[in-house]
Amino acid sequence: MAMQRFDFPGSMGQKLAARLDLPEQRPRAYALFAHCFTCGKDIFAASRIAAALTSHGIAVLRFDFTGLGASEGEFENTNFSSNLDDLIAAADHLRDVHAAPSLLIGHSLGGAAVLAAAQRIPETSAIVTIGAPSDPAHVVHQFAVHVDRIQQDGEALVQLAGRPFRIRKQFLDDVAEHRLLTDVAMLGRALLVMHSPLDQTVEIGSASRIFASAKHSKSFVSLNDADHLLSRRRDAGYVADIIAAWSSRYIGDAAAEA
Repeated sequence: MAMQRFDFPGSMGQKLAARLDLPEQRPRAYALFAHCFTCGKDIFAASRIAAALTSHGIAVLRFDFTGLGASEGEFENTNFSSNLDDLIAAADHLRDVHAAPSLLIGHSLGGAAVLAAAQRIPETSAIVTIGAPSDPAHVVHQFAVHVDRIQQDGEALVQLAGRPFRIRKQFLDDVAEHRLLTDVAMLGRALLVMHSPLDQTVEIGSASRIFASAKHSKSFVSLNDADHLLSRRRDAGYVADIIAAWSSRYIGDAAAEA
């Protein structure tokens, strides 16, 4: 597997750190991966899934959203809408340099993001969500005890996954405005929903609501005893193999079309 690291301009003008994992041969398709809330492009699940997909001939672009990982910017100035704009910027860069992504993959809040952004990436023909919430506002539950302070003071420093993040009121206001299931109903693309019934971060009901709102073609795969972050190697590998097999029916062959 080959790999390229580079930066591209994000929605707020800062440089976003990206990584493109490439198969040994010319890619048959390009995928864009959106990571989970406050995570980064190098989280284990993203790395494992990208590596496995390259073995199936799919190149995978993953990047750190503004203010996270090695990307520039301040996390406290971002929100769900800016994440969508970062996704579009990543797709635009991929289109300009290689080929537009025909496959979108999103993990947790990244899953909600790819569903909401899909209409703005017309070349996309297949979308995969992994442990995604049916409402972006679900992430607020992760710092619910601080919501009153954020509403009163305009911001608060919260601990997420053992790290401090400053959350501002504009973040709460932004996620409350999105109606993700409306986006899902208008998706017009093949959809694969993957979720663990034992997920302790995003309950399985979210997957049911996303699946019920989507039109065909749609598929659902239960991840059985996997955790939310797919921290076990076998779970991440299983997800990647399913994505590769499922998406082969929907994505084009970029090498053949070039």
